[in-house]
Amino acid sequence: MRKPWNWLCVTICTFALGGCGHTDEEMASKQRDVDKLSADLKAAKGQIEQDQAKFSEASSALDKLKEKLRAAGLGLEKSKEESQKLEQAVAEYKVRAEQLAVIEARFRELRAKLDKLTSIGVKVVPRNNRLVIQLPGDILFDSGRDDLKPQGKEVLGQVAEVIRSDKDLMDRFFLVAGHTDNVKYPPGGAFKDNWGLSLARARQVLLFLVAENKPTDPKAPKAASGGGLSPTRWAAAGYGESDPVAGSAATAQAPDDSKKNRRVELVVQPNVEEMLSMKSLR
Repeated sequence: MRKPWNWLCVTICTFALGGCGHTDEEMASKQRDVDKLSADLKAAKGQIEQDQAKFSEASSALDKLKEKLRAAGLGLEKSKEESQKLEQAVAEYKVRAEQLAVIEARFRELRAKLDKLTSIGVKVVPRNNRLVIQLPGDILFDSGRDDLKPQGKEVLGQVAEVIRSDKDLMDRFFLVAGHTDNVKYPPGGAFKDNWGLSLARARQVLLFLVAENKPTDPKAPKAASGGGLSPTRWAAAGYGESDPVAGSAATAQAPDDSKKNRRVELVVQPNVEEMLSMKSLR
């Protein structure tokens, strides 16, 4: 396409060449036309330059706007993705919270069943994130011995009766854990050390609980012959003085602390889905 200023140049030249043989007035008129055309040419060039500058500015602004739109689009996509993740997390939390509520209710019911044992000096407490039946060692054994006392057998018989009478408890796994105070075991004793004594005591409790429940003497305590519990769901362990409930294993203990630490615990083992914090049960 022919540019405007080229056409103007041709026109100016035409007027200039055609000026020969004309009067002064005609020449003056032609000169005015040439001047006007020159001015129009200059104005046209200026306008073109302005238009090119505006076009360049508009193109740059358009590119920036496109970049912002792309960035905004990515931001919106990311925000949408994060929102979906948050909704999923909330939904999963809600499901988990409902499951934990069911489990906590089950443990509260379990504890309520075992709380009836408190009347015979037994404590049911959450400890180390486990539900624990604590049996005072002085009720079960004489000092330094692992032979169950008659009073101890009677208490264990009542514990076994509570467990036997409830299907949920019968289906549970239990650990019999023996504990001592931090008084050093006398050298040359049959159990070597407090570890041996605690394990021997846990074993005796275990053997009584899984022994057949068949009283032969009508005058004997109801569970004197054994607890009648399933041996496949019970195990024994000895902790010695390493896991005190009062005082410290490394320092001297007050008499009351020592008495509390001499104990046997029946630890209710949770199922996999019940691995939750029991702080709310306190």
